[in-house]
Amino acid sequence: MMTKRQVHQFLGVNILRLFIVITAMFLFMFLFVIFSKGGKMISVSFLTEFPRKFMTEGGIFPAIVGTFWLTVLSIGISLPLGVLTAIYLVSYGKPRWLVRIVRIAINTLAGVPSIIYGLFGLAVFVQLIKLDVSMLAGSLTLAILALPVIINASEEALRSVPHDFREASLALGATERQTILRVILPTALPNIMTGTIISIGRVAGETAPILFTAATFYTRHLPTSVMDEVMALPYHIYALMTEGAHADKQVPIAYGTAVVLLALVLFVSMVAIIIRYNIRKKRKW
Repeated sequence: MMTKRQVHQFLGVNILRLFIVITAMFLFMFLFVIFSKGGKMISVSFLTEFPRKFMTEGGIFPAIVGTFWLTVLSIGISLPLGVLTAIYLVSYGKPRWLVRIVRIAINTLAGVPSIIYGLFGLAVFVQLIKLDVSMLAGSLTLAILALPVIINASEEALRSVPHDFREASLALGATERQTILRVILPTALPNIMTGTIISIGRVAGETAPILFTAATFYTRHLPTSVMDEVMALPYHIYALMTEGAHADKQVPIAYGTAVVLLALVLFVSMVAIIIRYNIRKKRKW
């Protein structure tokens, strides 16, 4: 005969298991639908050729290259800015009222719809600064989109470093700057990478921020500079599903593009995870 406490524990554990099963079921359903509809499109020619005949034949190579560079450039811009902002908030943030305002602004930015970032990028980077529709304008817009996640993750990572590490470093004669650069930041780096991985997935899959700032429906050339407009996988999917006139041929290409986008995000995330693992391994030694 189970006690009341054991009954509650039994119900709680099994409810959690049920939620895990439901979540896994939806995940497998999602992957099954995407891969069953788009997996048959994957081939060497699909990955290496340019689109042909009004986007009804050929491949998606320009969109792959465009998405890769947009992701790399935006993370390259937002990561150092986000980490430096987190360091300021944790170690130098004064006065307190200013820090509170900054944190409110960061949390507000985290909840802003992505289409608003696209309109901001259009108004500021494309029209005001005169970058035109280009890879640089899109990367800057995506960098602002990724900043809140990176700042929050970096701040939590820095705060998770034991306070004894800071005190021991300062007691040995290190300055505040040396303590941050050589003790706190290396210790927090694996957790900072976690926030970066999340940002990579969001940046690579966003359509709205690049809709007005970087993406083009079709181009016959690969980008040669940051001032070129580019094709991108998420916008390519959107264009095929909404503007295509040959649905019977373009919808399968859109699903195939979705498979490639998932694979690209997983690949970049795996590289970041490997880097994080190696950092943690070195820290243990």
